[in-house]
Amino acid sequence: MSNQECESPELEEEQAKPNSPFFDDIERRELHSESLSRKESPSTSLLCPTADAPVAALDGKSSNYFAALDSNIENLQRRTQQLIEEINENRKKDHTVMSNFRDSLMLKVSSLAEKLEESMFLIYDRHNKQMQDKLQELSEIMERINQIQTELRQVCHTVEAAYKDLCVQPEV
Repeated sequence: MSNQECESPELEEEQAKPNSPFFDDIERRELHSESLSRKESPSTSLLCPTADAPVAALDGKSSNYFAALDSNIENLQRRTQQLIEEINENRKKDHTVMSNFRDSLMLKVSSLAEKLEESMFLIYDRHNKQMQDKLQELSEIMERINQIQTELRQVCHTVEAAYKDLCVQPEV
């Protein structure tokens, strides 16, 4: 592998890193100056290991970078956990609100059902009185009909008796 082949992917990575939101301004400047010095120096044995060159240990800037990256990851994890906890708390609040709403709604529906039932009973009472009045009138009418029927029978018997008397008289 040639030095140019090794250099170009790393240079692209280095140029992309300063635009990342995980870096603060100081780290961006350090990385930018480091990438500029790498472009200028032809020695890339530390960047691109070959069969004869052993891999070199990380220098101070790289370890600072990884420490900052770890710190940023920890901050993201902490913020994520906080957001999850806030979401769970909001869900608990929503559940409480819905439970209270359901209870309140049940009380109102129960109250309205009782009022409706009372109204129905008042209507039933009024209708019962009207029906009793009508039944009383019907009863009185039926009694009058019975009286009239009895009188009509008496009249019919009287007429029948009179007809028999007229039919039975001797002829003169």
